[in-house]
Amino acid sequence: MEESNTTQNQLPSNSDPPLAKSSVNLDTATVSELFAKLRMADKPGNNGKEAKDIESYKFWKTQPVPKFNEDGGKIKGGPIKVINLDEVPKAPYALLDGFEWGTIDPENEKEVGELHELLSNHYVEDDDSTFRLNYSPVFLRWALTAPGWQKQWHIGVRTSTSQKLVAFISGLPANINVHTQTIKMVEINFLCIHKRIRSKRLAPLLIREITRRCYLQGIYQAIYTAAAVLPTPVASCRYYHRPLSWLKLCESGFSHLPPGSTKARQIAKYYLPSTTQTPGLRLMQSDDLDAVYKLLGQYLQRFDISPTFSIDELKHLLFFGAGQAKEDSSKRVVWAYVVEDLETRKITDFVSFYSIESAVLSHSQNDVIRTAYLYYYASTSSTPNLQQRVQGLINDALILAKKARFDVFNALHLQDNDLFLEKLRFSPGDGRLHYYLFNYQVGPAVNEDASDCLDSQRPGGMGVVML
Repeated sequence: MEESNTTQNQLPSNSDPPLAKSSVNLDTATVSELFAKLRMADKPGNNGKEAKDIESYKFWKTQPVPKFNEDGGKIKGGPIKVINLDEVPKAPYALLDGFEWGTIDPENEKEVGELHELLSNHYVEDDDSTFRLNYSPVFLRWALTAPGWQKQWHIGVRTSTSQKLVAFISGLPANINVHTQTIKMVEINFLCIHKRIRSKRLAPLLIREITRRCYLQGIYQAIYTAAAVLPTPVASCRYYHRPLSWLKLCESGFSHLPPGSTKARQIAKYYLPSTTQTPGLRLMQSDDLDAVYKLLGQYLQRFDISPTFSIDELKHLLFFGAGQAKEDSSKRVVWAYVVEDLETRKITDFVSFYSIESAVLSHSQNDVIRTAYLYYYASTSSTPNLQQRVQGLINDALILAKKARFDVFNALHLQDNDLFLEKLRFSPGDGRLHYYLFNYQVGPAVNEDASDCLDSQRPGGMGVVML
C-alpha cells in the first residue's frame, strides 16, 4: 500500500534556510505539484525516472485510492470499494522465478539482523548518497511488535537459492480516528527493495500481497506515508530540523555555514540552557501510564486524523525495553516525560521523542548522526495558554535531547507543531511527507488558517506520527 523506499523519517536537510510557513493541509503549492505530477505521468517518459513514475501511476490507477481530480472537499468519508472476500485469492501471488515469499519474526534475533542489514543498505538515503537512516535491531523490534502484531504481516522476499532477504514490507494493526469515526486499519511501513532488483517491479507485488493478507483478516483500509506524490494525499507535512550540535552537523555535511555568518554565530544561535524550565517536569514512570493515556487520548481529539491507542499499545510505545535501557542506553528507543503539578500531583503535560541514527557515508570525521524525532505530546492547558505551554514543553525536550547527546531534533509539520517551529529555531527541510489512506475516501485533513498564521485556537489536520 506504499510504493516508495522512503518513510516519514527523512534525513535532516543539509541546508539552513530561513523558516517558511508550511501547512499540514494541501495548500495551493502542493495541489499544483500533484497535478504537475499527474500531467507528467500521462506523458511518455524520456528517462528512467519518468518511466518509473509512469509505471507507479499505472499501478495506483488499479488500486482503491482517490484520484487526483476528485474534489475531496465534497466527498463524504467512506470506503472506496466494498471487498468481496470470495474474490480475494487464498494463496499468495506468484513471484518471479528465483524468488519466494517469507516472513520476518521481529522476536527472532537472526531475522531481525537480516532486516537490519537490508534496511541499512537499501532504505532511506539522501539524493547525494551522503547519509542513510540506520534502524537499529532494537528499534525494529520496538516498531514491529506493537500489540496485535502478526508475523504474516511482516512480509519478506528471499532468493530461492541463497535465501537472502531482498525485499520487505510491514503492517501493524491500528485504530485511526478519521473525522470522529474510528476505523480499524493497517499501518504500512518499511517497504524496501534491494537496489539491484528494483527493476523487477517487486514493490507492486509486495503491496498486493499485504493487501490480500489484510483482506483475509477482515481489514480493508490502511494508512501509509511516502515522500513521493501518489494518488492522493490526505495531508502533506514538511520536515523541520533543529540543530542541537551545530558544529558536528556542519562537519558532517548535514548543515552548511550560511553566507555572512560564522561558526561562532551559528553555535550561539542554537544555544540551549543546561536545565529545563518547566516546574514538575520529570521522566515518565509506569505509574503515570493511566494519566498519560487519558491525557493523550483527549488531546488527540483536536485533529481530523489521529490514532486511538489502547493502554497496552501506549505502554509498548513508551516503555519498550525500559529495563534494558537503564543498564545500556544504546538499547533505549523512546524518551517520555511528564509534567506533574507540584500541588495537585496531577499529570498536566506529556512529551516524547524517539531515536534513529543516520550513518554518514561521505568522508567525515563523524560516522554517525544521532537524531531525536518528536513523537507524541499533550497538554491540559486551555486554548489561550496552549501556545506558550507547548513552546516551553518542546524547548525542554530539546534540552533533554541535547543532554542525551543527540545531534539534531526533527519534527514534521503536523499535530500542533505550528505553535513552536518558528519560535524554537526549527528550519524547514527540503521535502514533504505525504499521508495516504487506502480504500477510504475523505477530504483533506485541513486547518484552513494554518498556512497564514499560527493559531492555537484551531488544531492542525494530521495527528498521526508514523515511525
